Amino acid sequence: MSARYDCADTQQREDGLVTATSAVQEGQLVVLPTDTVYGIGADAFSPVAVAKLLAAKGRGRNAPPPVLVGSVRAAAALTQSLGAYGQDLIDEFWPGPLTLVFRASSTLVWDLGDTMGTVAVRMPLHPVALDLLRRTGPMAVSSANKHGEPSATTADEAEAQLGEAVSVYLDGGPCADSVPSTILDLTGTVPRLLRAGVISIDALRKVVPVIDLPVQAVPEEDLSPADRRAAEAIAAGLTSTVAAKPAAPHPLAAPGTEPEQAAAPEQQPGPGD
Repeated sequence: MSARYDCADTQQREDGLVTATSAVQEGQLVVLPTDTVYGIGADAFSPVAVAKLLAAKGRGRNAPPPVLVGSVRAAAALTQSLGAYGQDLIDEFWPGPLTLVFRASSTLVWDLGDTMGTVAVRMPLHPVALDLLRRTGPMAVSSANKHGEPSATTADEAEAQLGEAVSVYLDGGPCADSVPSTILDLTGTVPRLLRAGVISIDALRKVVPVIDLPVQAVPEEDLSPADRRAAEAIAAGLTSTVAAKPAAPHPLAAPGTEPEQAAAPEQQPGPGD
């Protein structure tokens, strides 16, 4: 039977954090509040626990969960390098709703799914989440909802969808907003936007002047000859101005594959962080 704790009560919050920490260490699943939406989490270094997380959501290995951390040191230990922009972005936006994709450290022994050697990392700006993460260490955390269902913005909504698959529910009250985190890929020469979210492009550009933005597809039959030639010119210009070979599509760039749901840029978010 699942246990649930009201984190607005000091004693219940502490009891819940102790119980949730033990559950994570034993390979079980917990639901926790974040600064975007509720998340379902597991020990990032337990392949069995991560597999339980994906099964509870009804997702496959092609939708690897991001990793939430409680400190910058923990994040750095998961990556090969923070790169040219990672530390500046972390200093400006963490804790907060910015997920950064790095090359994963080759020394890690874990299995998050089909990550293509990368790891998506975030430090959430929520006291309950941060407290738990500093007790457990890095956790694989996806949105606390079934695949294709709305994001859970309350513990009630998360429990209604996930039920007994989760051992511990930490109730931190309603989420302030259901908009997911912004996802920025730092694995290539030019930082690449994978998902628009809470952090705006203008805010990101104050730290990273050049960002590769996704090109929105337009059905060919909807284009006039002039518009088609204009689109071809834009595509040719993008190709000629980026010297580096385009990176292969990242799993988080596909619709419906992220922790806070992977909604495509400019679309309303679905299942969340």
